[in-house]
Amino acid sequence: MYPSFEFHLPTKIHFGFNKINLLGSLPFNVKRAFIVTDKGVLNSGLIENVTKILEDSQISYVVFDEVEPDPSVETIHKAAQVFQREEADALIAIGGGSPIDTAKSVRVITSNGGSIRDYAGVNLIKEASNIPLIAIPTTSGTGSEVTIFAVLSDWEENRKITVTSPYVAPDICIVDPKMTMTVPSKITAASGFDAFAHGAETFVSRISQPASDSLALSAMRTISRYLRRAVYNGEDIEARIKMAEASLLAGMAFNQSYLGLTHAVGSALSGHAHVSHGVAIGLLLPGVIRYNSISRADKYVEMASVFEDIDLSLPNWKIINQLVEEVTRLRDDVGLPQRLQDAGVKEDQLRAIADDSVKSGMWKFNPRRASVEEILELLRQLY
Repeated sequence: MYPSFEFHLPTKIHFGFNKINLLGSLPFNVKRAFIVTDKGVLNSGLIENVTKILEDSQISYVVFDEVEPDPSVETIHKAAQVFQREEADALIAIGGGSPIDTAKSVRVITSNGGSIRDYAGVNLIKEASNIPLIAIPTTSGTGSEVTIFAVLSDWEENRKITVTSPYVAPDICIVDPKMTMTVPSKITAASGFDAFAHGAETFVSRISQPASDSLALSAMRTISRYLRRAVYNGEDIEARIKMAEASLLAGMAFNQSYLGLTHAVGSALSGHAHVSHGVAIGLLLPGVIRYNSISRADKYVEMASVFEDIDLSLPNWKIINQLVEEVTRLRDDVGLPQRLQDAGVKEDQLRAIADDSVKSGMWKFNPRRASVEEILELLRQLY
């Protein structure tokens, strides 16, 4: 028997090539849109796909392009001030997780006041906003276009903070694989591996459920087959479509069942050593799978089925060894760093990273309860 569970997705999803044209028929009375993006997306010309549709629909707009990777609290507050000064009445986020999470956070403090720090935690936002938020991802990885999370950097405290609430989720997401075609290979690799990790961690979460399990397995299977193609031939349309699909499904999965130790440690790693999120996840996931496998061997054997080359007739421990090898090979094949020191992490930072890992909300959903000392040992092995 399955335990009882709930499945709720606040965001309406539009998926497909040229779905970006739906911006011309939004179900909102928008007069002035506030576009949140970053310099990379702006310089790629992708913004023009959006602004032309808005102009044709007689919707004015202002572009805020100052979002940095792992956006800071200061950037959130600055964007909110510009939003209010421009008297915009809708938010359109274009980019990866950083612009989307920035737009989510702008809506939170514009509607509820105060600092975004006030809402770090779970369900601290008391009511929904009347400001429409449309998310348009340009990477295939974060799943932020459908999630109830906004992850931000608080550099004063050298930590990541997460705002969690159904009121954070975008109203609409438009996942148009055409918008991902120009993503550089390094970003394709890091974001795509992050999406695989979303599936892997959700699948063994303490609150996993049948719906999220199915989504997670589908996402991992697709990424195992198409990530290399997307990284090494960005013009491979089929690979881009399949990676956009997998990222979306993985986001839907962890929106329900949350993540685990890889993301708990990854958040602390990014906070202390300023390692980009996807790189941090790539460094950690194989080791975490091996660490966790003793607690949920059954599910890791099932997870192994997403790789075509694993022999599922072998004993469980051999299957799990092959799973770790395949995940490691996928990470290495797409060119992500293999050791913490390769990503600029200092050995004297490891203790603080381990200490902060157990403060993450995701830590408690991991199938094996990891102590600070066990996390520190894992980090030393990866150093």
